[in-house]
Amino acid sequence: MMIIAAIVTRGVYLQPGNLTDILRTIAPVAIMAMGMTFVILTAGIDLSVGSILALGSVGSAALVMQVLPGMPIIVAVPIAILAALLVGGLCGAVQGALIARLDIQPFIITLAGFTGFRGLAKLVTDNRKIQLNTDGAQELAAWLSQKEVIIGILIIVCIVSYCLLRFTVFGRYVRAVGDNERASHYAGLPVRRMKLAVYSLSGMLAGLAGLLVCARNRTGDANFGIMTELEAIAMVVIGGTSLAGGRGSMSGTILGALILGTVTNVLGLNNVDSNQQSILMAVIIILAVALQKTRQSI
Repeated sequence: MMIIAAIVTRGVYLQPGNLTDILRTIAPVAIMAMGMTFVILTAGIDLSVGSILALGSVGSAALVMQVLPGMPIIVAVPIAILAALLVGGLCGAVQGALIARLDIQPFIITLAGFTGFRGLAKLVTDNRKIQLNTDGAQELAAWLSQKEVIIGILIIVCIVSYCLLRFTVFGRYVRAVGDNERASHYAGLPVRRMKLAVYSLSGMLAGLAGLLVCARNRTGDANFGIMTELEAIAMVVIGGTSLAGGRGSMSGTILGALILGTVTNVLGLNNVDSNQQSILMAVIIILAVALQKTRQSI
């Protein structure tokens, strides 16, 4: 795919600046896709991550403007990151608790979160954007929006997520619950706590993505993140994770994110219409799912 991209773009694709631009562009959605992978592996779905991203962006903007002015950058950055993780994690924990305790389909609960969290973001901002227009806020946003920082955060999230799924008991439990929830329950696995944990983790990473989007745009906006939940799901599916749960990998999700980022970048470099890009993305998703079915039937 990289060879084709290099040929089509006459070598522009392989330039270091372009490759790092791809990583910076896909970072927020790819971070959400890491959390989405855990959710889908449990045979669930999280349609609310785009709305949590929006809520995280306005929450981060409000914190930066009202609480962090004047703080040294070395103190302000960790506080902003922790606050974004907390806001997102709380949203995810509410959904996870409802799914686990009420035994309601994740699609229904997260669909409610899809509308509810964005509505909350609009309510607390009175449908207005929160501009980062003070010197301290501008400095913090400039630091967090640096290409090296964004890519560094993406790499850290990828490594932690990969190790968590690949090498820990938590990761094995996630796969077990998605493969056969009833058998996992009979085997004594904490199924309810696992559901609470994966939705909390998905929310935390969506909140972190909201902070990065807020810093990049120098504003918090309740309209951020529209349709990004579908992009995150597409990355997971293209990476080979089964929507039926139990089968998939974090490395596959990472590759799925890179594939979508590469396709979008190449089409953009060739000035392909955005509507045509959307159609091509739909075709890629269908082909990826069809390939999964073919491999499972062999």
